[in-house]
Amino acid sequence: MKNHAIRMLLGAILVAMTSASSFATETIKAVVIDGYPARALWVKEFTNFFIPEIDKRLAMSGNYKMDWQESYGGTIVKPKGVLEGIKLGLGDIGIVTTIFHSSKLPSQAIAAATPFVADDARAVAKAVDEIAKEFPTMQAEFEKQNQVYLATGVVLDTYQLFSRNPVNALVDIEGSKVAGAGMNLRYLEGIKGAAGVRGGLTDFYNMVQTGLVDHAMLWPEAAKTFKIAEVAPYMLRANIGAVNSKTITVNKGYWERLPDEVKKALQEVALAYRDHVAGIAMDRAKASRDAYIAAGGTIVDMDPAERTAWANAMPNIAAEWAKKLDDAGQPGTPMLNAYMAKLRNAGFEPVRDWAAENAAN
Repeated sequence: MKNHAIRMLLGAILVAMTSASSFATETIKAVVIDGYPARALWVKEFTNFFIPEIDKRLAMSGNYKMDWQESYGGTIVKPKGVLEGIKLGLGDIGIVTTIFHSSKLPSQAIAAATPFVADDARAVAKAVDEIAKEFPTMQAEFEKQNQVYLATGVVLDTYQLFSRNPVNALVDIEGSKVAGAGMNLRYLEGIKGAAGVRGGLTDFYNMVQTGLVDHAMLWPEAAKTFKIAEVAPYMLRANIGAVNSKTITVNKGYWERLPDEVKKALQEVALAYRDHVAGIAMDRAKASRDAYIAAGGTIVDMDPAERTAWANAMPNIAAEWAKKLDDAGQPGTPMLNAYMAKLRNAGFEPVRDWAAENAAN
């Protein structure tokens, strides 16, 4: 009888162990990369928001657990190398700075090609992401780079101009050099003698300090993070506009191996991260301007007539952007029309109606 009881107990333990092993949590490694440092807003919030949100959702079922391995600040790739790094599998998940890849990701420039329209990161992020879902072009561009598109990120409330010397009007920019990245360098083409110099956020401080450039186009939160007031103590509040510049992507091979539950969590949290980061960008905008002033900076509001003059002085970069996609067999013009309509519906009246001009030509 005693031996029978022991056998029964051992059997129960064996069944329990077998049952537990069949429901054991599977650990999935995820290497996350970005060339920017951990203090950059979008990187910091990937650590503080994106990762905990994924962990929280997966913990509800207990089926899977992520082993996050974060690598930022150039350890694996430089800021411009995330797209290639994810393509090659150097990282599984990456935050791609799309403004560095206009030839490979042309449709991602939709907000950059339409300046002086909206200075709200939340509205632009939502509009661009909706365009990416409604038109296959954006996602197809990433597929060619061996990766899966998750969501667009807008990390800046609006581009402003930061300068070594006081700037009040367009005439003060004439004949000078301006640091920028990607499409925003084209904003200078209508300003007499102004020349754009390509660089990244991590370069701007030194570019201004050494006199390589006289001005830099960036946004107040980044100016605070990278201590721009030390070298460029004058900000011209031109409200050039918010621009999508970040996209979360996943290596395609890695994605295909992921369980559906993990894929679903990544897709859902990417959208939440999109809105979270855009919201922080807007919440921090005023505080960042205040911090800039506290650090010795001076802010001058650009006269509305000067803003209009700047917008109208530019070539029609939106029409050029749309035509280039149209000529490649992609719906550039419909995408431009849809994007401008979304922002109008969100309450933004453009200084220059890029879609209407494109239709008139």
